[in-house]
Amino acid sequence: MSDGVHGGVDLAGAGEGVTDLVGADAGNAALTRRWQGAMMDNFGTPRLPLVRGRGVRVWDAEGNEYLDFVGGIAVNSLGHAHPAVVRAVSEQVASLGHVSNLFMAEPTVRLAERLLRLAGRPDGRVYFSNSGAEANEAAFKIGRLTGRTHMVSASGGFHGRTMGALALTGQPAKQRPFRPLPGDVTHVPYGDAEALRDAVTPDTALLMLEPVQGENGVVVPPPGYLRAAREITAATGTLLVLDEIQTGIGRTGRWFAAETEGVDADVVTLAKGLGGGLPIGATLAFGRAARLLTPGAHGSTFGGNPVVCAAALAVLDTIEQAGLLDHVARTGQRLRHGLEHPRHPLVREVRGAGLLLGVVLAGDAAARVQGAAEDRGLLVNAVMPDVVRIAPPLIVSDSEVDIFLDRFRAALGEALGEVPAAA
Repeated sequence: MSDGVHGGVDLAGAGEGVTDLVGADAGNAALTRRWQGAMMDNFGTPRLPLVRGRGVRVWDAEGNEYLDFVGGIAVNSLGHAHPAVVRAVSEQVASLGHVSNLFMAEPTVRLAERLLRLAGRPDGRVYFSNSGAEANEAAFKIGRLTGRTHMVSASGGFHGRTMGALALTGQPAKQRPFRPLPGDVTHVPYGDAEALRDAVTPDTALLMLEPVQGENGVVVPPPGYLRAAREITAATGTLLVLDEIQTGIGRTGRWFAAETEGVDADVVTLAKGLGGGLPIGATLAFGRAARLLTPGAHGSTFGGNPVVCAAALAVLDTIEQAGLLDHVARTGQRLRHGLEHPRHPLVREVRGAGLLLGVVLAGDAAARVQGAAEDRGLLVNAVMPDVVRIAPPLIVSDSEVDIFLDRFRAALGEALGEVPAAA
């Protein structure tokens, strides 16, 4: 990717016009007050009001520019305002917007066909929804249709906040206020194949795992773990469900992160990066799992909306045409090498794959690092008290990686007390 240009659009001057938005009721502080007065408090108060984005950069309501290494939580595959997505959405909404599930639209069929080709499986079917949690809810219901009720997932895993997905999520603090949760779910230590062997039985409907645990601090399992999961589930007739919501669609340098172990799951769930910023979830099922949902068993009014599917097709086209899988693998290595050589005293470990990395700190300093980075015009995510998650758009350039490294080192230095706070 050439520096300063994404998708053929020169990003120079991309912030022009941002300051025109500033007014008595539109500055950072004013917009924050308006949020607090109108929105439910389930998110708390977000860090910044952002009003514009282009490529890997965003601007707040007062015209301050930031390098975005959060990427909408691994959602904005092509960055902000990518011309291919803008064009696809504009053309589609101008011809056919929403039709519901009473009718069919060609972009929806084409996207399903495309995803099955990428999976390389001839025996699959796709269900579209609007988010990762919904994609996992569909997987939950597919599991119930096997006639079994017991399910297994991993401690620390995150699969969503709707009730079925939350039951599979292995994070007790998120579950506690909503118990009792549906289903009989056993959580086992992530990365422990023997624990899987003990928990998964002929009564187990499904085993759901993330190839990399994103929300738990970008935790990577040991080699062979997913292969062991496949062997165990095959032996017990259990569905293997891989939650690729955060890792799929090029994030790790492959279409699906599980490709690294050559594992074919019965069900794969996708969302986040698939829509390039638009809300979409996809549940891909194969073999007998693909035939379990029958008319009336599940549905979504907005699922498979042609506008969102057109955006997803533009994302897939661009990843292929721009060679972004190879770019992600190479740029991810550049980013990781820059974080490890030299390794800052506050950094204990860098883990992850491709452009999904977790910087593990020596102490609970992630929030301080996040704040210091933001003061320097860099957005990162303190996903755990001691882990900073990095998930920039897949189009990030070498020069933007270098800018990130300079600003992030300075943020680490401030958090450790080595350098003064940014002005």
